[in-house]
Amino acid sequence: MAERMLKFTTVARRTPEKRAAEERSGDFHEIYADFIDAKATEQAARCSQCGVPFCQTHCPLHNNIPDWLRMTAEGRIQEAYELSEATSSMPEVCGRICPQDRLCEGNCVIEQSGHGTVTIGSVERYLADKAWEMGWVKPLVAGPDRGQSVGIIGAGPAGLSAAELLREQGYAVTVYDRHDRAGGLLIYGIPGFKLEKDVVERRTRRLADGGVVFRLNFEAGRDATLPELRAQHDAVLIATGVYAARDLVAPGAGSAGVVPALDYLIASNKKTFGDDVPAYDSGELNAEGKDVVVVGGGDTAMDCVRTAIRQGATSVTCLYRRDKANMPGSMREVSNAEEEGVVFEWLAAPRAVMGEASGVTGVRAIRMRLGAPDASGRQSPEEIDGGDFDRPAQLVIKALGFEPESLPELFSAPDLKVTRWGTVKADVRHQMTNLDGVFAAGDIVRGASLVVWAIKDGRDAADAMHKYLQAKGAAISIAAE
Repeated sequence: MAERMLKFTTVARRTPEKRAAEERSGDFHEIYADFIDAKATEQAARCSQCGVPFCQTHCPLHNNIPDWLRMTAEGRIQEAYELSEATSSMPEVCGRICPQDRLCEGNCVIEQSGHGTVTIGSVERYLADKAWEMGWVKPLVAGPDRGQSVGIIGAGPAGLSAAELLREQGYAVTVYDRHDRAGGLLIYGIPGFKLEKDVVERRTRRLADGGVVFRLNFEAGRDATLPELRAQHDAVLIATGVYAARDLVAPGAGSAGVVPALDYLIASNKKTFGDDVPAYDSGELNAEGKDVVVVGGGDTAMDCVRTAIRQGATSVTCLYRRDKANMPGSMREVSNAEEEGVVFEWLAAPRAVMGEASGVTGVRAIRMRLGAPDASGRQSPEEIDGGDFDRPAQLVIKALGFEPESLPELFSAPDLKVTRWGTVKADVRHQMTNLDGVFAAGDIVRGASLVVWAIKDGRDAADAMHKYLQAKGAAISIAAE
């Protein structure tokens, strides 16, 4: 039955049911239940159908949110899904892991009026999951063969989004990735309690079934240099993401038991696949029975603390040098972590890692306060004299963010231009690097960012590469005449 719109004054905001903390903290399954059909239509009907939809303008993909909410409320579920998919390559992924509180939902007009935002992310997830269940997700159909090929380095969200659109245009597409499964951080960097892996794998299977070739366990630079890949393809897209961990600068930071966040998360995710992971089995990358300290305040830090809880850590403490209000991670994830038993030490920074020959034994931290704003207007943390305190730890996880690897060196492409931060320089409009036919997209251009931005960049890069390849093909035809 169709719902009338603008019901935000009479219908309260409701999110899908969340499993109790004591139940969910023992496994890696997603913590939110699915919306039932009636609840999804009811919640979609809360939309105020704004003339200027700030939810849409604050979505990096500019999803047509008001219209697919209206279609959902009217019971036109398949149409609503098709509209959501028109601008997004992975709506079911974005519905699960986008920080909606900072993007679409955070800018919802009825949220500003005090009525509580529309549950946009939950409805988006509902639509996509319903589409897979009902068979509405169509197979990837390649366009007429253009006789041109594209190589994509990186099987993360940017690379996969570009691969889909380019294959639909009729190009032969090969995706290269260093890991043994496609998906990048969607597979190995994000835990299953936020994004179960079959959600990603069904998307990559769709691409493979549509003719996208995946060459996995392939290390660009080791197995083929960038010049060699350029010789094999008419265009190349660099979509590697950023994987180099920022280091912890403190005495003892090199001790055994101090590990990078991504190494820790990859080991955990591989274990959930049933893989043989010696570093996990040895305890090196396993929190079971240990006091764990995670240093950092972003979403990766939240993934680490919540993973440690599920592995059976004795205690889990998160150190963040600013206060809760300034934390870069999703407040929803912070709340989930607190429910599951994580202790947050706000305004605290590591001063030293304490240890013995056998490994780390604890972290000495210092209390901080927020001082004068820096050049960006953000308050800078300052140490408080005499504010030292200790926390026991047999495992310390560095979740301080990621930097680009040195791609000119790694890819044997010294002419590839990068910024002073190490990200690849790409033309803002065309996304091409200084090397003809070599494009770049995602975190390797913008720095560590959100999955939704990577999807947008991948789609934009595909459009730019299509125009480039069309022009290249036309030039070759003219030269042959």
